[in-house]
Amino acid sequence: MDIKDLLKDAHNLTNYEFKNRLERLVSENYRYRNLDTKNRKLVFDIIRKYHSYLRKGYGISPTMIRNENYRLYKNRNKLDLSLEDLEDIKEILNEFKK
Repeated sequence: MDIKDLLKDAHNLTNYEFKNRLERLVSENYRYRNLDTKNRKLVFDIIRKYHSYLRKGYGISPTMIRNENYRLYKNRNKLDLSLEDLEDIKEILNEFKK
């Protein structure tokens, strides 16, 4: 399962099913395993902000993703994010582009 499959099926899933599939996707996918728990929570918090778009199968607009990446970069010291963490999070968010 990948993000595109999740977005395609999103409108048929309940909120609980959607959340579980998303968490399972991030925890089981080898590309996202290098994120620690704190960074995974950060990604989930960002994705929850756009939950309504994702549930309709739209994805997140590139502008919104750019704004989130800018906010993360600007606050990287407060959030204790390394540049590698930022790149990993950026990759994950780009998977949700429409």
